Amino acid sequence: MTMLEKLPAHVRIVEVGPRDGLQNESQQVATADKVRLIEALAASGLKHIEITSFVSPKWIPQLADGLAVARAIKLPPDVVASALVPNLKGYESASQAGLKQIALFMSASESHSQKNINKSIDQALATLAEVAAAARRDGKTIRCYLSVVFACPYEGPVKPEQVVRITEKLLEIGVDEISLGDTIGAATPNQVLNVVQLLSRQMPLDKLALHFHDTRGTALANVLAGLDAGITIFDSSVGGMGGCPYAPGAAGNLATEDLVYMLHGMSVKTGVDLDKLVDAGALAEEILGKKLPGRYLQACLSSRKKEAEKNTTTTTTACAKAEAATGA
Repeated sequence: MTMLEKLPAHVRIVEVGPRDGLQNESQQVATADKVRLIEALAASGLKHIEITSFVSPKWIPQLADGLAVARAIKLPPDVVASALVPNLKGYESASQAGLKQIALFMSASESHSQKNINKSIDQALATLAEVAAAARRDGKTIRCYLSVVFACPYEGPVKPEQVVRITEKLLEIGVDEISLGDTIGAATPNQVLNVVQLLSRQMPLDKLALHFHDTRGTALANVLAGLDAGITIFDSSVGGMGGCPYAPGAAGNLATEDLVYMLHGMSVKTGVDLDKLVDAGALAEEILGKKLPGRYLQACLSSRKKEAEKNTTTTTTACAKAEAATGA
């Protein structure tokens, strides 16, 4: 059986642009613009959106208005909004915002853990256990991002056995879903298959998500490897917003439009309207005042611009035609 013969019928996309994307932007974005962007993403059909972070404003000033954003957005009832929380103080803010899902985070290497949060892996797990206990008590679902799963900027390749040990601990403290992060965009498909296959012996695959950066141009190839291994949850960011903090100027998150276009072309449903997703990407560019790296986004915006210059009377863009041709 080939990979194309065992593709899932549906994939769940977790949109992380409003948090993981914006937190890397030096230009301060107004609260109202963040709200507009989140609501535009929801209008495209995305059902899981990470809207902000409740990390100390001292560390991420861009997201200091997290509570205001959470209270201002108006989302359909079937859209799950979540926020990143580092500790009990952050959890209190997430609770005040009325969020039903929280996202924790930690590293798969000791060096990255110390550099990122000034804690060892075991200390980080102890802190997360406190937050998870509070979240379970309040009936919230818990997601956890595990960073540098494949490679660490300080230690190099990360041993898969280390990843297995940490994920087992995360499941023990009550985490519902673990997102495996290729933080520096160094993973290759064989590594993805290896790690997922190892983890599949310890946990159900529906508890695993994959979070790729496109620093070295391998993000979509790694998604294919994840699909082949049985993963059906993938993180991405509108327009590829957000950069890799360890590779200045390099591409960052996998672009949501690129992911959706590929999946639809393979007859894998996402529930996302790709044309409306491009609208959200165009809004993100307008808000940030710059081009974003998403390839499908740029192709569509270029097509729209050319059609506008021709004063065409049709309302169907070339990108919409391409999307229809995939049968999605």
